[in-house]
Amino acid sequence: MNPYEKRREELAELDKRHFLHPTSPIKQQQEQGPAFIFVKGEGVYLEDINGKRLIDGMSSLWNVNIGHGREELAQAAAEQMKTLAFSSCFATFSNEPAINLAAKLAKISPKDLTTTFFTSGGSEANDTAYKLARHYWILKGRHEKKKIISRHRSYHGVAMGSTSATGLKPFRDFTNSIAPDFYHVENLSAEALREVIDQEGPDTIAAFVAEPVQGAGGVHIAPDDYFKKVRKICDDHDILFIADEVITGFGRTGTYFGLNHYGVTPDLMCFAKGVTSGYAQLGGVMLSQSIFDDLKKHSTGTLLHGYTYSGHPMACAVTLKNIEIIENEKLIENAQKMGEEMLKGFKWLQDKHDLISEVRGIGLMGAIELHSSTKQAAPMIVNKAAELGLICRSVVFDHMDILVFSPPLIITKQEMDKMIDILDHAIYSVEQI
Repeated sequence: MNPYEKRREELAELDKRHFLHPTSPIKQQQEQGPAFIFVKGEGVYLEDINGKRLIDGMSSLWNVNIGHGREELAQAAAEQMKTLAFSSCFATFSNEPAINLAAKLAKISPKDLTTTFFTSGGSEANDTAYKLARHYWILKGRHEKKKIISRHRSYHGVAMGSTSATGLKPFRDFTNSIAPDFYHVENLSAEALREVIDQEGPDTIAAFVAEPVQGAGGVHIAPDDYFKKVRKICDDHDILFIADEVITGFGRTGTYFGLNHYGVTPDLMCFAKGVTSGYAQLGGVMLSQSIFDDLKKHSTGTLLHGYTYSGHPMACAVTLKNIEIIENEKLIENAQKMGEEMLKGFKWLQDKHDLISEVRGIGLMGAIELHSSTKQAAPMIVNKAAELGLICRSVVFDHMDILVFSPPLIITKQEMDKMIDILDHAIYSVEQI
């Protein structure tokens, strides 16, 4: 046994004994250990402890937008940590990176979104949005407005509120008591939203939350007029509209934010993931100017909500550098261009393989849906693709059998062609079983 194999076995045993993995099969972890132990990332590639290189076709968790191994972000973190690694933002304390980032976000976000509450990630951002929406109505004397409506096949995180909003039932079934006052409607029908509002009564509903493109639920893309209808329904019934841009923000869909495709501005907008490209933990909620004005007007005490790392100086400094790279390297434009290439490749695969029923994509978010009669083919394709050097994910909830993709925004045509070629071989291998 060479030293690398020995080290991998040692780490695998420690992993099995001491590391409870997120969103992973517990028995598989105990019996087989980690599928990969990654030691290096460079560009669109991850490298494991044995030297195997794989295209990161998921940007890890939809989030490594600028790719792996960017020394500029390491330098930004180090420089900030040398001067001010951390300070609290409670009790109106502040720091320069957080102030500059909040101002930058106001410039690049959909119009009217002017103010940011910082969190450590997407689940916290979603929980914060629901609490702020309810608190907003309390301040306006409308205590009965507390229900949150979300969509089937949505994913909003795994904190208690965000789990309750998530429209994938297995996530809610994980615990035996979810938060009250959460409701779910059909995911692509504005009329279904209207019906639930009429049924529950608009005076009981605080907010409607939706991803511009449903990511973890299978990359479901709404009809062109869906969000304009949703915006009008919310306005007509005095309901806040929360956009969950945790996956779709910062160039992923070929625009800065997913809702840019639909010409709609939400009242609150959650973000995380691509805002730092995974180099630091940061998320947040942006508020419209009118919501912020009402909070200032009606609030008489302390905003009793906050996280230890809200406005973390180092994370904010990394975020500013990440956004600078996205803009300077025109990665949003590249996401649009390479997204067209990815969808073209998916259509070529669909023409070639009877296993595929549908393909879809928007920017560098894409999905390959398989025929329902071949249930559970997607996980087998994922495993085969990994053997061949490509990381992707399967979605098998709610009678779906889908492959999903979100490669880094830096991906080139050559790398995209390689990704499609590996998929071709992986799908063919599964078809032969």
